[in-house]
Amino acid sequence: MDMTFSNKRTIGCLRWTLGKPSAEVLQKVRDLFSLDINKGSLLEQQQDDHRAKRSHHCPHCEEIFPFLSKLKIHLKIHTGENLYSCPDCEKRFTTSHSLTVHQRVHTREKPYSCSDCGGRFSRQSHLKRHQHLHTGEKPYSCSDCGKCFTTSSDRTVHQRTHTGEKPFSCSDCGGRFSQLSSLKKHQHIHTGEKPYFCADCGKRFSLLDTLKAHERIHTGEKPYSCSDCGKRFSQRSNLKIHQRLHTGEKPYSCSDCGKSFSQLDKLNSHQRIHTGEKPYFCSDCGNCFTQIDTLKCHQRIHTGEKPYSCSDCGESFSQHSSLKKHQREKPYFCSDCGKNFSRHTSLKKHKRIHTGDKPYSCFECGKSFTTSSALTVHQRVHTGEKPYSCSDCGGSYSRLGNLQTHHRIHTGEKPYFCSDCGKCFTTSSALTVHQKTHTGEKHTNGYTQAKTFAD
Repeated sequence: MDMTFSNKRTIGCLRWTLGKPSAEVLQKVRDLFSLDINKGSLLEQQQDDHRAKRSHHCPHCEEIFPFLSKLKIHLKIHTGENLYSCPDCEKRFTTSHSLTVHQRVHTREKPYSCSDCGGRFSRQSHLKRHQHLHTGEKPYSCSDCGKCFTTSSDRTVHQRTHTGEKPFSCSDCGGRFSQLSSLKKHQHIHTGEKPYFCADCGKRFSLLDTLKAHERIHTGEKPYSCSDCGKRFSQRSNLKIHQRLHTGEKPYSCSDCGKSFSQLDKLNSHQRIHTGEKPYFCSDCGNCFTQIDTLKCHQRIHTGEKPYSCSDCGESFSQHSSLKKHQREKPYFCSDCGKNFSRHTSLKKHKRIHTGDKPYSCFECGKSFTTSSALTVHQRVHTGEKPYSCSDCGGSYSRLGNLQTHHRIHTGEKPYFCSDCGKCFTTSSALTVHQKTHTGEKHTNGYTQAKTFAD
């Protein structure tokens, strides 16, 4: 018997010089064939492992890819070669699939829907990420601090807070960013481009995510719900901020005093206490403020605007906090006089009437006051400050109440009337003085005193 193989790697052809091969020869052939297949499988596996471990660096932006094919697709961003263009906005993409997904921006197609809340999405990946909100699942944890995330991309971005890595750089100014989305957002500063517009009101946006968040104003959609209390939000960022109420997390701390905050903008506002910066000023009276919201509330003094109204009684307020205070229950009561209050701090202030406690002192004259606001008003006696001015005649006042009373000279308004004779007055104090003419009570000031002298 003679056995020959025409190829070292594969079994090419067996030439038999004798008749039917024996069982021993057949077994040897089977073993050899099996060995060759196993070698091939092992080789392929080793090659796959080698490819997976190999890193491919982009020479333009330093981004890293595990596979050469991924790098080739990415390189089209830099070279502009073989890109797929959108016929609606001419934006270009590296793959036809990316173009198809993008075109849903124009068609508003959202083929993927959530079985829990009915929310619709243009991408399957967005649906999967959204569903973690319902399940509460956060499968990706940070090895540095243990914080968990719903997506691996969120974890990757978070980990850059530990490493300080900023892999994305702006070609115009050299600014570096930890997220690609942050770079893209930044680049619109240089280009001024706002490619996304709202079909309902026409407002334009530089980012698709900003447009989507804006559109919820029109639809009223609130797809993000809190797993602790069920409260719903139109934006994911607002949900994250809200959840810190339950967790007590305050990730932003002041480098000057160590005080911590749940929101970055709250920290920025707080730090102005240390710097003394007041970047927001009133064009009517020149007063400066540390926060834009405080300025907006202040400007309503000049405009008289009261945008917040009570649905029960119709009374209007210039500040939302004043409306909430008006509508709130009054669970706190004074054990001395039985008066009820909506806030514990208000009760504490009230109790100073009974205790005589005046913790706020004027450093100019030493006079003490029960509240800090009363001290602030008093200090204007020394400074001469009159921040409230009349838009009709220009007269200035140190107190808002005095300005409001003064305005009635121009409007002719007399909201206080006497129940005995029907006479009306601009101030409650004038009414009080007048009412003593009916009771016969002598008064040392005002109207009654003048009448007594006339008699």
